[in-house]
Amino acid sequence: MQDERVLEAISVVPRAEFVPPEHAELAEIDAPIPIPHGQVTTQPSLVARMVEALALTGDERVLEVGTGYGWQTALLARLAREVFSVERFPDLAETARAALVGYDNVQLFVGDGSEGLPEYAPFDAIIVAAAYPSVPDPLAQQLAEGGRLVQPLGPGGAEDVVLFEKRTGELHQVRSVSGAHFVRLHGRHAFP
Repeated sequence: MQDERVLEAISVVPRAEFVPPEHAELAEIDAPIPIPHGQVTTQPSLVARMVEALALTGDERVLEVGTGYGWQTALLARLAREVFSVERFPDLAETARAALVGYDNVQLFVGDGSEGLPEYAPFDAIIVAAAYPSVPDPLAQQLAEGGRLVQPLGPGGAEDVVLFEKRTGELHQVRSVSGAHFVRLHGRHAFP
């Protein structure tokens, strides 16, 4: 972990405010925490590696797929100009919305993350917090030229988190960020 901006964001955004109250005592542990619908909040070290791979400078428009309870969203809001986040479960989105009060550069949507947000594209960076064996076409299309995308590739439960960059209109795999275990990405361009 080298990016000072990411480390600073993690140090000032209390994870305890973005987990279920009954699990607040676990917030300082580097482990996933369960949230409703069989979902989890990703462990901080993995969030850090994924966000760091985006190499945000502060001027980007970022698409986040899978808001969950919003901790990663809050980190992105401190590191980018604008964050657009999509969550498929309305109750999770409402919980995140309440936790993200005061983050004026975040727009939160309930919907199918595999479709992205074409009306707000292009995005300089896209981060996907759920697994699918390939990058959904709409997300690849909505990434700006030169943009970076991080997604866990795999069936759900045993993934390789991969960094991609868009060059000459195509996604190119840059490197593996980490091994991981993610929930599945569901939607029209993902798992049913």
